[in-house]
Amino acid sequence: MSLLQDWLPPSPGNWTLIVNTFTYFPVITAVQWLTAYYPMGKTSTTSCLNIPGKLAWVLMELPAPLLLVYTMTGLRATLPPPPKENLILACIYVTHYIYRALLAPLLNPSMSPIHPIILLGAWVFNLLNAVSLGGHLAGLGPTLTTRLALGLPIWALGFVGTITHDEILRRGRRAASKPGAPAKAENTHTVPDGHGGEKTYILPSGGLFRWVLSPHYLCEWIEWVGFYVATGGALPARNFVAAEVATMLPRAIATRKWYVERFPGVEGRWAALPGLV
Repeated sequence: MSLLQDWLPPSPGNWTLIVNTFTYFPVITAVQWLTAYYPMGKTSTTSCLNIPGKLAWVLMELPAPLLLVYTMTGLRATLPPPPKENLILACIYVTHYIYRALLAPLLNPSMSPIHPIILLGAWVFNLLNAVSLGGHLAGLGPTLTTRLALGLPIWALGFVGTITHDEILRRGRRAASKPGAPAKAENTHTVPDGHGGEKTYILPSGGLFRWVLSPHYLCEWIEWVGFYVATGGALPARNFVAAEVATMLPRAIATRKWYVERFPGVEGRWAALPGLV
């Protein structure tokens, strides 16, 4: 069943248009360099439009795996079966988003409210990306020699790193929320929680946090570089990496600025890429 004739799933011509459009997504993200306004996470703001953090996160991220699977399934009737390597690539994409969209918000002790403008941006990203990748993996793209043996270990390294550093952040939140936790300790900082109350952050340590302040971003980039390598250099996968970095790098730099302004002694840590930013 087609949700939108010739678009969901896409016709070959429309798929090419979607892929080419997503190539320019980093241009849209450049607006982040012009403003400090980013109403989620540490910089969440109080607004009557805010959506509870965990619900917003699921709504933001769950369309990604659903759209990829829908696109591949919808194209199955008009295309030859894709090679098994493409199915493996689809599985690792879905695996990442099962963690990101469902498990992560369940495991997080708390999540700050998220403004709908962030939700809208995530929907645009996930729509373009999932349909681009889904069409390629279904067989609309050129047949490439996959490099699973090289790319999958890189992806797995990044995926484990993402979960590991997410868990370090979660441990800090749990420690900060325990009754009797010192709200004014040297390694803590309290901010409004978006509900009229307060939320305490602990300076993360351990793992790559010794050197960078957003290692979970770095590890996610490693994941998708591995995915790109595994596809054999597919354009939709390259677009994914470029859009991820362009979207998240300004956030990583803003996060470093946030930590430096509130915690002494972190000036020597990088934002996300050791030795670069």
